[in-house]
Amino acid sequence: MGHTLRYEVNCSILFTELPLLERPAAAKAAGFDAVEFWWPFAEAVPADSEVDAFVSALGDAEVQLVGLNFFAGDMPGGDRGLVSWPGREQEFRDNVALVTEIGVRTGCRAFNALYGNRVSGTDPAVQDDLATANLAHAAETVGRIGGTVLIESVSGPQHYPLRTAADAFAVIDRVGAPNVRFLADLFHLTNNGDDLDKVITEYADRTAHVQIADAPGRHEPGTGEIDLDDALTRLEQAGYRGWVGLEYVPSTTSAESFAWLGQKERKRT
Repeated sequence: MGHTLRYEVNCSILFTELPLLERPAAAKAAGFDAVEFWWPFAEAVPADSEVDAFVSALGDAEVQLVGLNFFAGDMPGGDRGLVSWPGREQEFRDNVALVTEIGVRTGCRAFNALYGNRVSGTDPAVQDDLATANLAHAAETVGRIGGTVLIESVSGPQHYPLRTAADAFAVIDRVGAPNVRFLADLFHLTNNGDDLDKVITEYADRTAHVQIADAPGRHEPGTGEIDLDDALTRLEQAGYRGWVGLEYVPSTTSAESFAWLGQKERKRT
């Protein structure tokens, strides 16, 4: 390994062979001390008992939650966020309040806000204005606990407007809050044809979180075309000191997919 950055596991894409509440313990057993999740509930504001069970699962496993998505709608059905979705403003803001509460209870301070797809028949400018207001609200709310709102570019759904790092930074700059920062997902950026060298050179100092998977298959490092160790080394040399989220679809079992990573690297703090 050419860098000293810390790894954590996204338990919404790894360990999916297990019930959600068993995944933090599985990550711990695999040698990791930190995890992240996409929004782990079916609704923007689930029952208190569901939230309590989630928080307890993290505590019982003795893993740190270092990243959490805001509610993004029906992800399996193709939704990619409420931030720019007219008519769902209150739902998003109610979720922001709950996400902040979970942050208080778990110590999590990084919160990923998926921008949302373009809505047919709606002026994109209207959606962008709504997104600016919603993100400013989210930044102010999580800012009270020292939290950061993350914005990322996403590949796949063609109605998702943030495709490159430059697209994401146009949003970040439009909001203008110091705690709205970039999530560099190296898989999505590569799949969309962005130049990783340029992204690292231009944006490492404004990047608050990194996620990795090889491309084009979205599997673990060494199964595709990206030299992920080299990219992470260059990110660290450029000043990045945050977490690296393992957000890949394992080509074997989840536990076996970590064979590329030594025990020492899993336990970096």
